[in-house]
Amino acid sequence: MTFKSARSGFIIAVSIIGLSHLFYGVNLWWLALPSTIYLALIIYGSAVIQSNFHAHSYCQGNVLEKAIALSFDDGPNREYTPQVLSTLAQYNALATFFVIGKNIQGNESILKQIDAQGHSIGNHSYTHSFYLDFKSLQGFKDELNMTAERVFDVIGKRMKLFRPPFGVTTPNLAKAASALNYHLIGWSVRSLDTTADSAQAITRRVQSQIKPGAIILFHDSSDKTIEVLEQTLNFAKENGYKIVSVERLLKIDAYE
Repeated sequence: MTFKSARSGFIIAVSIIGLSHLFYGVNLWWLALPSTIYLALIIYGSAVIQSNFHAHSYCQGNVLEKAIALSFDDGPNREYTPQVLSTLAQYNALATFFVIGKNIQGNESILKQIDAQGHSIGNHSYTHSFYLDFKSLQGFKDELNMTAERVFDVIGKRMKLFRPPFGVTTPNLAKAASALNYHLIGWSVRSLDTTADSAQAITRRVQSQIKPGAIILFHDSSDKTIEVLEQTLNFAKENGYKIVSVERLLKIDAYE
């Protein structure tokens, strides 16, 4: 089910009920049924990036080998991103960092370090505002372009990976990403490392969902994530999993 097919189905259902009312006296209260279903589909499809409701998103790799990808949202963070990078280096593991444009100023050296150590960098909007999803098409383009320019000014590369804030997609977001030639990137394992859950609970949640092709969502913004990351890397090593960057897992390009 996609946004276009859901909209077409809604229009057809409303038309049938309207004609039935006109010719057969069917109660217009029946309009509540397709309206409720359509609204439910819109909410679900927008909130769940894996649904591919508004646009195709890469949420896991189609691989036979035991390979997984680690991704980190919301950086660069002056305190925690260097700790993530240090931990990854100890295990010789690569990852993908989806950065917020407004967080780059003052943290340019961290962004350079991410790139220098072989990790890839993706776009995670400029503001990551709670109201971001109400922006116009141009508003979404501005969010993406401002972050793209900040990253280009620091590392000289044009990003092609974009993870929507909160994993929420909308028609305008999908159009903006397509117009600017971005790949939408989701995840198959959501660690929920920004919740009040303990590091042990988060670790169990992540490890229980790891399988070949998994893309794990972390945030480089807390002590808990560092602890969970180390446990995840140990688990991967003990179980024969190779850690790769998102673009390598998905066989797509991270930069133009």
